[in-house]
Amino acid sequence: MRLTTNIKGLTGEVMVPGDKSISHRSIMFGAIAQGETRIKHFLKSEDCLGTLKMFQKLGVAIEEEGEEIVVHGRGFEALQSAEEPIDIGNSGTTIRLCTGLLAGTDFTTVLTGDESISRRPMNRVMLPLREMGAKITGHEGSEFPPLTIVGQPNLRGMTYKMPVASAQVKSAILLAGLQAKGTTTVIEKEKTRDHTEDMIEAFGGKILTEGKTITLEGPQKLKGQQVNVPGDISSAAFFMVAGLIVPNSRIVLKNVGLSESRTGIIDVIRQMNGKIIITDEDTVNKSGTVIVETSELRGTEIGGDLIPRLIDELPVIALLATQAKGKTIIKDAEELKVKETNRIDATASELQKMGAKVLATEDGLIIEGEQTLTASEVTSYGDHRMGMMLAIAALIVREGNVDLTEAEAVAVSYPNFFEDLHELIQK
Repeated sequence: MRLTTNIKGLTGEVMVPGDKSISHRSIMFGAIAQGETRIKHFLKSEDCLGTLKMFQKLGVAIEEEGEEIVVHGRGFEALQSAEEPIDIGNSGTTIRLCTGLLAGTDFTTVLTGDESISRRPMNRVMLPLREMGAKITGHEGSEFPPLTIVGQPNLRGMTYKMPVASAQVKSAILLAGLQAKGTTTVIEKEKTRDHTEDMIEAFGGKILTEGKTITLEGPQKLKGQQVNVPGDISSAAFFMVAGLIVPNSRIVLKNVGLSESRTGIIDVIRQMNGKIIITDEDTVNKSGTVIVETSELRGTEIGGDLIPRLIDELPVIALLATQAKGKTIIKDAEELKVKETNRIDATASELQKMGAKVLATEDGLIIEGEQTLTASEVTSYGDHRMGMMLAIAALIVREGNVDLTEAEAVAVSYPNFFEDLHELIQK
């Protein structure tokens, strides 16, 4: 795809699509709860539709009624064996969370995916689940998918101290804990996004969070609910950065999810002197309107407990840093290496192609500011967030063409991204 370059300004409003993390979980929790769950503003992207189809294959009735997705849950015990391996495509959230969810069933499930999924390390999920009595194996005895999950109805609770900061690993253990006998406790390395804990509570479950320690008693039964999915802050992040770095810009982003576990990018923008305002806050649905304007930015240091709150936004934050005054250092971000691609190396490589001074380190990036980006051929590596970051980078290239290979990856989380971006360009 030839990307749009040399933009003089961006103005207008965007309603970003539903939050990917919450959309995935709304289907999962609806499927294991008793009764009807109705989901508004569900993200109809490849990843989330893959989760929906997966539970249909597991015997759950799910249909679309107007603008709502309706899930007819009958509890964990009503899930049925799929007749063949289930292909979850590119979704790391689906395979990791559902490994925990399926660990306590009374049947065997095989989960497979695309080439990217086949390279995603799964020991981080399999090893703690095995401590709970789960039987899970990877391809030919490895830790990589396809995964074979031999359901064990007699899972037992445990205490697990997380060696990595990962919401996906935490969620897999909690989903297994809902089926297990006894107490399941997860002690986090750093606080990560808490959508699973929120969802357990919203569906009538009992869960206690004290600092970095999360505890629940099993087994539990959940009840179907109405779920209103806020806009995905990770999708909104690309427009936040665009509004900050493209001259003469002012972008209004409506219904953006503002869960405290996800708003690290807003903290970073403020650290970098970015002009950002939040209005119309809805404390019940944890959402609001975010307004950004072209800004004179300054470099900063990003690390520690801030990283889990912006892990998916780091590639586009690296782009933001190329336009700030001074140096920006990103550290403690080893988790970026096990995303859809190694996002540390991929971000450095593609921004370097465009003339930026970006150095990849073991756990992050060092970015020199006030860089002029230049024309180049770049690739998403099949990673949706890399594709969107490069589309925003192209906007400030003044001469020549920027061509993006594997642009179709963007549909994984934001099918209408390019159309929404085009609407903002000042005619």
